[in-house]
Amino acid sequence: MVPRCFIARHGETEWSLNGRHTGISDLPLTANGEKRIQATGKALVGCDRLIVPQNLAHIYVSPRSRAQRTLELLGIGCRERLPWHEHRKTEEEEPTRTEARVEVTESVREWDYGEYEGLTSKQIKERRAAQGLEPWNIWTDGCPGGESPEDVVRRLDAVIADIREKYHRQNFENPENRGDVLIVAHGHILRAFAMRWTGKPLNDTSLILEAGGVGTLSYEHHSIDEPAIILGGAFVVE
Repeated sequence: MVPRCFIARHGETEWSLNGRHTGISDLPLTANGEKRIQATGKALVGCDRLIVPQNLAHIYVSPRSRAQRTLELLGIGCRERLPWHEHRKTEEEEPTRTEARVEVTESVREWDYGEYEGLTSKQIKERRAAQGLEPWNIWTDGCPGGESPEDVVRRLDAVIADIREKYHRQNFENPENRGDVLIVAHGHILRAFAMRWTGKPLNDTSLILEAGGVGTLSYEHHSIDEPAIILGGAFVVE
């Protein structure tokens, strides 16, 4: 199979439920968010599902606990101890299903909202109107005191290059090499990631990724030079 990159947004938090922009703030998942992620894992993770753990070569996860808890609840079944745990779960608690290494990295953290952290879009609109500014568009304006679109593009392009050179290129050269990659992160940064995957500017985006949602990125025509977004991913049957 052509290697894939799965992007999973963390489950629901109180702030995502209320529409508050959550970047550096470290909020837990709601009880409902946890249940929905567990259901997603049961539906999408397995040897005959969309995400096949044994095919994963690497997992990138945000430093925020909401993303890390989401990875746990998906039930990937990592052989190694998760970096934020002191000990690995026993086989009885979680059987090993993948050899993929888990990397906690700032490169896939959420967009830094700066002065807009914790605010809703409505509150941001009202603040900007009071300041005599144009309506807010994160894809072109970025965030005062936070990240610009150019900042985000630089860090995401570096991750994409890393994935292609370390994991996907070797899979194209030898399909027996595990090549799939999973990223567990956040809404805005993963929408931006999908745009950069296909080389599009951020201001072209019309993509949505719901809390707890999973998207699939890959390539057309078995070519690493033709990255694409898969609109509907088929389950795997060997």
